[in-house]
Amino acid sequence: MLAAVLHGFLLAFGLILPLGVQNTFVFTQGALHRRWAGALPSVLTAAVCDTLLITLAVSGLSLVVLAVPWFQGALSWVGVAFLLYMGWATWRTEPAAENSAEEWPARRQIAFAASVSLLNPHAILDTVAVIGTNSLSYTGAPRLGFALACIGVSWLWFLGLATAGYLLGLTAGGLSLRRWLNRISALIMWGVAVQLVVTVIGR
Repeated sequence: MLAAVLHGFLLAFGLILPLGVQNTFVFTQGALHRRWAGALPSVLTAAVCDTLLITLAVSGLSLVVLAVPWFQGALSWVGVAFLLYMGWATWRTEPAAENSAEEWPARRQIAFAASVSLLNPHAILDTVAVIGTNSLSYTGAPRLGFALACIGVSWLWFLGLATAGYLLGLTAGGLSLRRWLNRISALIMWGVAVQLVVTVIGR
C-alpha cells in the first residue's frame, strides 16, 4: 500500500510539474487577484477536473474511449483550435480588466479553468496513458491509494501555485506585471498548439 501511494505521489508530481496552460492559468489568477481567495474558483475547478480525469484513468473507462482510432486526432485538433483562440483572447486582455472583479467573476474563472483542464489533449492523454497504465499494476486498496496520492498532489499543487502567484502579485504588483503574465500565458498556449499540430501531422 505504501509503495503504491509513493508511486502515485512521485508519478503525479512529475506529470504536473512542467509549465503548461493549466498551471500558467492558475498561477496567473493568483497573481492578478487582490485577495488570495479570489483565485479559489480557478484552483478548485482545476483540481476537480484533474480528480475526474484521474478517476476515469484509474477506472479504465478513459482507456476504452481513447481506443477509438479517430478520437485522439479529433481531440487534438479541437485542442489546437481552443488553444489558438484562448491565446488570442488572453493576449488582447487589458491588465486593468484582469484586476477587476467584474471581469473575473467566479463563473468566468470556472469556465476558463474547466476549458484548459478538460479541452487540453496533452493533459487528457498524459493522464490516461501514464496514470491509467501505471494504475494497472495495482488492485483493490493499493490502486485506491495510488489514485488518492495522484489526486492529492493535484490539489496541493494548484493551491501552491495560486499562493505563489498571489505572493508575486503582492511583491511585484502593477500593470506591467499583469501585462507580461498575459503575454506569457498566450505564448505558452500557442506553443502547446504548435506542438499538438506537429504531433498530429507526424502520426
